[in-house]
Amino acid sequence: MLKISIITVSFNSEKYIGQTILTVVNQNYKNIEYIIIDGASTDGTLNIIEKYKNKIDYFVSEPDNGISDAMNKGLEAATGDYILFLHSDDYLVDENALEAAVQHIVKDHDIFQFNIYFSDKGVKTLTRARGLNWWMNFKTGVLHQSVLCSKVLFKKIGGFDTRYKITMDYDFFLRAYRAETKFKQIDLPLSVMRKTGISSRLDWPNLKKRLSEEKEIHKKNCNSLLLKIIYNFYWPIYQLYRYLRA
Repeated sequence: MLKISIITVSFNSEKYIGQTILTVVNQNYKNIEYIIIDGASTDGTLNIIEKYKNKIDYFVSEPDNGISDAMNKGLEAATGDYILFLHSDDYLVDENALEAAVQHIVKDHDIFQFNIYFSDKGVKTLTRARGLNWWMNFKTGVLHQSVLCSKVLFKKIGGFDTRYKITMDYDFFLRAYRAETKFKQIDLPLSVMRKTGISSRLDWPNLKKRLSEEKEIHKKNCNSLLLKIIYNFYWPIYQLYRYLRA
């Protein structure tokens, strides 16, 4: 049986983390390593985690340098064949989710993208991400909350860049695309993502921060003169569009 490391990053997450933990520890698939990285929560989060300490393989609560730093801590602790990041406001669709997902893993691929439900005020919408294709040059097509990613890939291209506080996953998957990583899309729902995190905020101040990071990621990972020219036109137009929309 493949070993799956599930990493939950939390900070002051008492509202939802109990459900997140329960959907992991109640999985029928048993070869799971569960890791929780907490950023020194000051609410009731740690009391909730304490209830399930016997079912958590690794736990630490300490200050960190943002979500990407916490995710990297989880990666360092993980010993599984594949990694799933399931943060404290996300949860697995049901107790059979992981068992069904593992059946689709093949040895010659490193990223497996499953479908995901977006949950907004109790209304769930099933979404199929675009995947790892040419459009990654502009926007992410991979959603880490519903991805099983091989530990080998993290060793090959590195973890998350701590300079990015919102779009660290986009940077990682864009690097994976550049490295011609083998990707497989599976039409099977794996997880539910609540639209409560920082990446879901669409007010202009938060959106401006996210777009600034995406622009820097494009600059960092640009590998052709043609893309540089396209970005020079793309960014003024796209930023204006998002500003007016916000």
